[in-house]
Amino acid sequence: QVQLVESGGGLVQAGGSLRLSCAASGSIFSIHAMGWYRQAPGKQRELVAGITSGNSTIYEDSVKDRFTISRDNAKNAVYLQMNILKPEDTAVYYCYAVFPPLVWGQGTQVTVSS
Repeated sequence: QVQLVESGGGLVQAGGSLRLSCAASGSIFSIHAMGWYRQAPGKQRELVAGITSGNSTIYEDSVKDRFTISRDNAKNAVYLQMNILKPEDTAVYYCYAVFPPLVWGQGTQVTVSS
């Protein structure tokens, strides 16, 4: 059984930075894609950033110039460097991995104060 373990969330002031990490463990042959979604209170879950095994990336428009996604295939891990954080980035951030099937992490809270 594959599990995703996230870390790196927390409370930060607007303009600050955080780095989220997510590592997959268990019986892993290969991972096609990994990335991050987020869900703010009262809103739908939305894709923040994703990266394929070939390092193709995709970003939600509002984070393109501020967030950077990367992965370490040897460690089965994905990272999200978040800079110039804004209060509207406040949400629970969920890591995902497509093996297939699609597996979710438990979520980590990111709170940006104004």
